[in-house]
Amino acid sequence: MQGMTTHFKTSKALKVKKEAGENAPALSDDELVAMSVRELNQHLRGLTKDDVVRLKQRRRTLKNRGYAASCRIKRVTQKEELEKQKIELQHEVDKLARENASMRLELDALRAKYEALQCFARTVTRGPLSPGKVATTSVITIVKSAKHNNNNNTNNNSSPTPFSAQS
Repeated sequence: MQGMTTHFKTSKALKVKKEAGENAPALSDDELVAMSVRELNQHLRGLTKDDVVRLKQRRRTLKNRGYAASCRIKRVTQKEELEKQKIELQHEVDKLARENASMRLELDALRAKYEALQCFARTVTRGPLSPGKVATTSVITIVKSAKHNNNNNTNNNSSPTPFSAQS
């Protein structure tokens, strides 16, 4: 038996001939997996039932290994794709967080201007003041705070404060 099988090239796949017996044609694992059911049935003619069962089981085992390998490849590919997507989404979250922080600073600056203007409006409406004695200190404070906020927030595209400190 050994003399008859040595002329076949041995590979990592076992020769089906060893399982099926001497009178079966030699099939490698790759050939066994690649052949159609019709071709397999033609090769199985004339073999004993035990040999047929062994060959079919061997084929099923090899096919299952192939399916498992393709599933592993698919899983790894999906994992890599999801990791790329995670990184992209994390960059987007970081960008949105920076934009949010910038808008909060702008909102705080606008809120401070609004409160200063409200305070000024209250001091003006408290009582009849003579025209020359308008609360100049309030106007100066508003102008200074507006200039200070414009210097601190370089992204602020707001127009200059409409009030001026005229004495």
